[in-house]
Parts: sequence; C-alpha cells; structure tokens
Amino acid sequence: MTAAPETPASEFARLSRAEHDDPFAVLGPQGHGDARVVTAYDPGAAQLSAVTDGALYPLEPVPGAEGIFRGSVPGEGAYHLRGEAGEATWEVEDPYRFGPVLGEIDEYLLGEGSHQRLWEALGAHVMVHEGTPGTHFAVWAPNARRVSVVGNFNWWDGRRHPMRRRGATGVWEIFLPGVGEGAHYRYEILGPDGQLQPRKADPVGFGSEHPPANASVVRDIRGYGWSDDAWIETRASHHDRAAPISVYEVHLPSWRRKENRRPISYVEAAEELVSYVKDMGFTHIELMPISEYPFDGSWGYQPIGLFAPTIRHGTPHEFRDLVNAAHRAGLGVILDWVPGHFPTDAHGLGRFDGTALYEHADPREGFHHDWNTLIYNYGRAEVANYLTANALYWLEEFHADGLRVDAVASMLYRDYSRREGEWVPNKDGGRENYEAISVLQRTNTAAYGTHPGILTMAEESTSWPGVSRPVDQGGLGFGYKWNMGWMNDTLEYIRRDPIYRGYHHHQMTFGLVYAFSENFVLPISHDEVVHGKGSMLGKMPGDDWERFANLRAYYGFMWGHPGKKLLFMGQEFAQGHEWNHDAEIDWNCLSDPRHEGMRLLVRDLNHLYRDTPALHVKDCDEEGFQWIGGGDSRNSVFSWLRKGGPGDPEVAVICNFTPAEQNGYRIGLPAAGRWREALNTDAGIYGGGNRGNMGAVEAEAIASHGLPASAALTLPPLSAIYLVRDTA
Repeated sequence: MTAAPETPASEFARLSRAEHDDPFAVLGPQGHGDARVVTAYDPGAAQLSAVTDGALYPLEPVPGAEGIFRGSVPGEGAYHLRGEAGEATWEVEDPYRFGPVLGEIDEYLLGEGSHQRLWEALGAHVMVHEGTPGTHFAVWAPNARRVSVVGNFNWWDGRRHPMRRRGATGVWEIFLPGVGEGAHYRYEILGPDGQLQPRKADPVGFGSEHPPANASVVRDIRGYGWSDDAWIETRASHHDRAAPISVYEVHLPSWRRKENRRPISYVEAAEELVSYVKDMGFTHIELMPISEYPFDGSWGYQPIGLFAPTIRHGTPHEFRDLVNAAHRAGLGVILDWVPGHFPTDAHGLGRFDGTALYEHADPREGFHHDWNTLIYNYGRAEVANYLTANALYWLEEFHADGLRVDAVASMLYRDYSRREGEWVPNKDGGRENYEAISVLQRTNTAAYGTHPGILTMAEESTSWPGVSRPVDQGGLGFGYKWNMGWMNDTLEYIRRDPIYRGYHHHQMTFGLVYAFSENFVLPISHDEVVHGKGSMLGKMPGDDWERFANLRAYYGFMWGHPGKKLLFMGQEFAQGHEWNHDAEIDWNCLSDPRHEGMRLLVRDLNHLYRDTPALHVKDCDEEGFQWIGGGDSRNSVFSWLRKGGPGDPEVAVICNFTPAEQNGYRIGLPAAGRWREALNTDAGIYGGGNRGNMGAVEAEAIASHGLPASAALTLPPLSAIYLVRDTA
C-alpha cells in the first residue's frame, strides 16, 4: 500500500494564492487504497466531503490555506465532491482526479513544433474522458508560472482550476468534467515575473462571444454530416491552370443585411449567396476573413480567433452549412487567410504568457507601423507550426477549397514600409525575411500535400520571383498570384479622359510583357473601392452614359485578358458609391436599367468565359495569346486573339476606348469565314446603344496585321466585342 506523501504547508499556501505551477502534485487523490488522501479546493464551501460508492468521507479544512480541504478517501474508484454552505449543497466532479489527455506523441510533436493537427491537441474539446463527459482545455504558455481556465462555470475565479504543465512543451492542460458546449472561458496567466496578465482568449479556440465581448466559447466541432463528396472528388479539375476561375469576393457582413440591420447568417447565405453567385456564373466565392476578429472596421484582417468562424453569422456547423451548400451547387469556397500580423488587443496573442511569445520582442521586427499590429515570430518553431496548422484546419475541418493569403509582401521583406534604421537585416545582411518565406513554403507544401485539389493565392504586390512556382523549384509554392501591377496600370488608364488615353496606351499593354511569368489572377478587389478611391463606376470619366459604357468596356477588356478573374461584390452591378462595411451593398440600384444591365453583362461574361475554352484553357500560357493590334494608340483600340487547345475555336477581342464609333475598322483574323459576335458590351440589354455588327462578320482573305484574313468592323464607342470563329 502506497501512502500519500506529506505536503508542506507552503504548498497549500501557494495553492490558495493561485501561485502553484504544479497543482496536480497536491490536489486530487494522492496514494492508493486505504492510504489514499484527497485534497480539494472550493473557496465557497464551509464543509466539503468526498462521495464514493455511496459513502460520505468528510474532508478537513487545511489550516492557513483558505478553501483547501483534505482527508482520507479509501479505495481506488471514482469519487465526486459534495460542498455545503449554510442551507446550500452542491455536488461536483473533482477535475484533479483525472489523468492527462494529451499523449506522448502529442507531447513530442508539440515540443518539436511539427504537430500538423495542432487543433486536435490544443483548444477546448468536448469529450468523454475516463468515462465522464466534460471539456479538455490545453494552451501553449511556456513562460507562465501558472495558467488557469476561468469561465462562467467557475465564477471566473483563477484559483479554482489551475492547469497541469506538460513538461518542456510549454503546454498546460486540464479536463473539466461537466463543462460542455456553449461554456464561456478565458485563460488566466501568471507571467514569469509573477504579474497577472490580462485574461486571454484561447489561441486555438473554436468559438467566441459576440463582439465587443471577447471570451472564447466552447464549441463541439465534431460530427458534421457533409454531403459534398462529388465536389471534393472533382475539385482539382476546377483549380487547374486550364480551368475557368472567376471569383466573387464577399464581405459577408455587408453583402446582405436583415431585420434591424443584422448581417446575413451563414444559413441564410447558404441559400441566398450561393444561388446568386451560381446564377451570376462565378466559379468561386472568396470570403474576406471569417476567423474571429474584434473590430468591425478591420474587415477581419486583424484576427484574434484564428480557429473560430466569426459568431457574427453563426456557429461553426452553420458555417459548414454555407460551404456544403456552395459545393453542392458546384462552387468553390476560398477563405482570406491572414498570417502576416495580429492586433494588440489585450485579450489576444500579444505578450500571451507575459513575454513576446507569438511576436518578436524587438519592434523593428515585431511591429507594423502601418496597421499598429504585431508581427509573428516566424522563426520560432511553435509559431510556424501554429500558422501552418491553422491553414490546414480550414481545409480539413471546413472543407475550404483554397486560401488567399493577405499582404504577402509585408511578410517577405524585413524593411516593408520601414525607413532606414527601423528594421533588422537577415543573417546575410539583406532585406528578405527568410523565416517568413519558410513559413509560406511550408504551409503551401503541407496544404497541397495533405489536401490535393485545393488552391492557394497570394496577394503579393511586388515582383518577387516565383510566387506561383513550386517549392521544390525554388518558388513560394502558391497556385496563383494576384496581378497587382495589371490592376494598378489598367485602372490608371481607364480613369483618364479618353482624349488623353492615347498617351498612356502602354498601361493597357504592359501587363502582357509579364502576363505568363506567374499564374495570375486579375483582381478588382475591395481595396480598390475604399478609403476615398470611390466605386468602380465613380472612377469612370465622362457623363453618365460614358461612365457606364467605360466600365462595361473595361470589364470586357478584363474578361478577355489572360488570367483568372476576381471581382468584389457590388461592382458587378456598378454600385455608385464607395463600399461601406457598415451597410449592405446598394441592391436598390438594380431598379435602374443601367445597373441591371451591368449585372447582366458580368453574368454573360462569366458564362462566355466558362463556356469558351479559348478564353480560359491557356490563361497562364503565352501560347494562348496573340496581339492583333496592340499598338493603335491614336484610336485607343486594342485587339488580340485568345487560343485554346487543338480544335477550340479562336476568339478575337476588340476594345475601343474612345467615345467615338469607328466604322470600317479592319482587324486581322487567322481565317476567312464567319465570325460570330458572341458578346458586345454596347448591346441594349446591357444599357448600350445596340451598335455593332448585326451578330456576325464575314472575314475575307485579305491579309492584315500579319494574319491571312481580315474583317471590317463597326466598333461602338467605349465598347468591347468578342468574335468567335464559326467552325461549323
């Protein structure tokens, strides 16, 4: 029989002061059989007893240690505690009688910083442990003296549930019986200097309170009934470079508002958003960050709960409803992912255990002046693991089809937006952030390796080489890169008065110099319609008719240009005012035929793009593009051919960016015969003047532009025309 060890009075005092770093060495059962002694803590109890096999064993108060009770409880079976105070009595399980949940493999992977399924070890997990239902809590805080779970189940009292330290891993854990779905909690941490830290939300928590409240919420994320197998099995074909990819970017809180201006729910979006995007012909929905964030004005780009779908729209299972519905409709779902920085809010990751844990201690490496945010310490194995595992979490648990990584340039360069002396060079004296590069490469390798068929996209605003090149070929490993240069140049051009456009013709053609150096997406994103930049319609010069015609022609240029497509919500119907994240987009303007015409144009562009192989099969291949007339700056006309695979009819795209109709404008074509006018942005249904070529042109065997045939066209003012070779 093993006797219970003697416990010095100082250990009890440390417990009652909530300073003990090894509470399981004192609390709970010690010893075995008839020598078993139980020590329990309950500051609200006047008397405390242990109950086992129907027998009551009173525990005696420990002198000098308020709330601590101790006594013999023979046997080795389970017991629970019974407390009394006045006329009140209560019975609870003793969390300190339960053994650890994390196993040796978890401990090894956590210590090594290589736990790809980190969310299965850390966070709050509803489970049955040793035959008892409850929740297991685990958190990484290696420099803490003491970590406690506090919540609405223990009066937010850090003395009640200090956690078990798991050796050198820096992880603390505890199983709390009786705590389940919906419980609110935080971590109370005593820092290495003995100072109590602000209460922290769970870095791997699956749920949160409604902002501005910020406690974590226990969510059971197991057991969702997915019905998207058909999509998952075929999605690789939807993400290939040869596939049509047209993305509808959505800020869910302002896409639709419901009664009392509340944001649309995930469940409502599963019906309304999915059906709208499907009808519009887009192939993917890209959601601006939905991982939990405290400040609405950040649009989600300053997240704190990286593992929690924001409660603004519903619970984790309800978010799965949205993804599942999209997949069943044949739509992919891309999530904006933000590994570049995090906010300084007291309940977040900053100085999490009283030290610079997730971030750099040196502000020259660890602070973004542009955004007043903290930068991850990418060189720390556990932090790199945290980010990589988070990416895999969204792909695994929520069936996300891809991640669009925000602000990649800010990660790649140590001197990003910094003056001389405000940054720390790398080990070779350069500006490249080797550690961040490694995290991006590691994440892309893991994402594509564990979830074949997904895609990743980089918002990278510089000319960093090989962004969409595989890692084993020296690249960053992304599937696609946003073409920010194309976006900036073409928007500068289109907002000019047409009388001056001839002097800036190169802004529309320069993108073709590098168009095939990466797998590019052409983005007109939320960034182009905020902070005083106005709406897309507001950028256009001229009177009302010219503004709409300019925008129609620009979209025609964009959809005919090599590269995948992305358009931010509201721009598909030419919303008149700048995007406001606090209100829904201006659906009311669709009662105006000009706005409805724009919506119909974008819908038809999407369907033409998807249904016409020459417009997408070689989006990322220089063999799929050929200039017809890219140099007519005097008339501001651009014309080119798009080519698909063998047997796919060529498409000629002709854009006139002057407000003058041009008659008899001859362009070269690769073959004589009938060329169908598949789309004309000046069509009356789109709000145009119905000028054009009566549905088709007959190309003659008259050489022009280095091609064997040609046709004389009518080019409506401010228009784009698509001609498809009739091979019948």
